[in-house]
Amino acid sequence: MELPIYQVDAFASAVFRGNPAAVCPLEEWLADEILQAIALENNLSETAFYVRRDSDCYALRWFTPSVEVELCGHATLAAASVILDVRREISGPRVVFETLGGKLSVEREGGLYALDFPARPPQPCTADPALEAGLGATPTLILASSAPEPAAQDYVCVFEEAAQVRDLKPDMEKLARIDRFAVVATAPGKVSGPGACDFVSRFFAPGKGIPEDPVTGRAHTSLIPYWSSRLGRSKLFGRQISRRGGELWCEDRGGRVRIAGGAVQYLQGRISVPVTDSACSASRSI
Repeated sequence: MELPIYQVDAFASAVFRGNPAAVCPLEEWLADEILQAIALENNLSETAFYVRRDSDCYALRWFTPSVEVELCGHATLAAASVILDVRREISGPRVVFETLGGKLSVEREGGLYALDFPARPPQPCTADPALEAGLGATPTLILASSAPEPAAQDYVCVFEEAAQVRDLKPDMEKLARIDRFAVVATAPGKVSGPGACDFVSRFFAPGKGIPEDPVTGRAHTSLIPYWSSRLGRSKLFGRQISRRGGELWCEDRGGRVRIAGGAVQYLQGRISVPVTDSACSASRSI
């Protein structure tokens, strides 16, 4: 079986920046092991698979090289850009996705794509002793994103200065053993000048096949409510200061957050996948 595939740099204004995601449109779901094998072969932080439900609604799933995840921002943005502006499957500016993380939408706004995601405000927590050892630094504050199960939560580690976040050199082997999904490190940004922003962040999930994610929409479902409350503003501009770097225009909308960024197509092609008829009906659908 041949499948179309696209690679998009999300939360980027130019190619080779932001976070690359693969997007595979499907006519029907393939077996989970096939989806996981494709994601492993792509070896990107996420591969998004979608199946059209009706005129403007799609079922969407995301896989890292090792696991399926319940929420992913950059691959959702990448999928929306493929549907809206590459394949032009929808005439309007908005697409709706049904996902493991609930119903999500993305709307084209000028040159950006705006995600509407549920907020996951970070809360006080009891930190795993392996956290600081893995980070190799002591945060000023340690919180955890609100999610039903600790295994689905992310630690939010707040530092005093952006340089502390930029200089982190985590021990990935130790960090892979923590009791949460991932670690978000964050600090206030520069007020003015080159690189000015309201806050900075980095994201580490080595236990889930992502040592460091270049730009992470999921993390901002917690970062936006935290920084909005701390800075007293609903609209914010964040930078993820990974090696590739990314830019996110953010808004706190109470129980929801808006996360907007650019998308640049890098690759378009076809992949060959050995699939039997039974493998097209064995997958868990959303």
